[in-house]
Amino acid sequence: MTKRQIIKLILEGKEPPYVPWSFRFTQKAEAALVAHYFTNDIRSVIGNHIIELGSDFGIFTQLDENHFQDAFGVIWDRSVGKDIGSVSNCVLQTSSLKGFEFPDPLDKRYFEDILPKIQKYGDCFRLFCIGFSLFERAWTLRGGMENLLTDFYDAPEFVHELFEAIADFNIAQIKQALKYDIDAVFFSDDWGQQKGLLMGYEAWKEFIYPAVMRMYKAVRDDGKYVFIHSCGDVDELFDDLIGIGVHCFNPFEPGVMDVDVIMNNYRSRLAFWGGLSMNTTASLGSYHKLIDQARHLIEMGRQGGYILSPSHFIEADTPIENTLALIEVCKSQKNYKKRLYF
Repeated sequence: MTKRQIIKLILEGKEPPYVPWSFRFTQKAEAALVAHYFTNDIRSVIGNHIIELGSDFGIFTQLDENHFQDAFGVIWDRSVGKDIGSVSNCVLQTSSLKGFEFPDPLDKRYFEDILPKIQKYGDCFRLFCIGFSLFERAWTLRGGMENLLTDFYDAPEFVHELFEAIADFNIAQIKQALKYDIDAVFFSDDWGQQKGLLMGYEAWKEFIYPAVMRMYKAVRDDGKYVFIHSCGDVDELFDDLIGIGVHCFNPFEPGVMDVDVIMNNYRSRLAFWGGLSMNTTASLGSYHKLIDQARHLIEMGRQGGYILSPSHFIEADTPIENTLALIEVCKSQKNYKKRLYF
């Protein structure tokens, strides 16, 4: 059975032969593993079951050492955060799309890695990724979240127009991506904070729900799976999301959710990818605490509906010993066929 088939079992609510895993890394954390394993092909070495395709957060042009401009015209300052950075300009100065032109959603750079990665990681589940897929794309264009949240109240018609335009852009990309042999589309869009939604449930339902429903339908209509990512406490949305076709939720943060209770409540209706605490276990916790939590999550996931991973990217402050221990716990599962890479 391939890794691709095992992930499909998970998404269909069936019991897998073992609990699959797929980890994501910041640049510095990945560089540490490259140095340790003496290879750039980290995903094969650690045994990831999912291969991520597409440009994820978009296409960037480097302006100087620390500043990058995305295809929408947003300038990102990466003097501190090297992976994404922070917004340092405001593309939409007012609550209006007048005079603004969206970039080409079919730019070949969004899709150029799909065939090479499928050829290299043919046994993995294929996931086309769209970062900043709605709310985040909107507030980056407005120069910050505060401006967009103010628009929710002062310029609701503009917000609907903006969200529909972003959805149209994404749907055009989805239709192009679905011409390839992929399995799912991954929509990344943070809606939550430590307690509850950033915009509140009523605003989410009014502004965000209609647009994501259209985007998810474009994927479901082609018979593919829908993955979404949102940081924060957003479990109040799960029934709504299941209703519009979501198959898998990431990152499943234990700091804001009771992962055991949620797994029991939603198993067979919604799959989860994540669950291992980055703050208290992977980064700051002891080696033994990490092992214990990983084994607990594996036991929790034996019945299906679960993909093991830290609750976010593995970061540079995670001791490499902890990362290696996590990989070993995954590979030591009884029914996992160990592979030799060197």
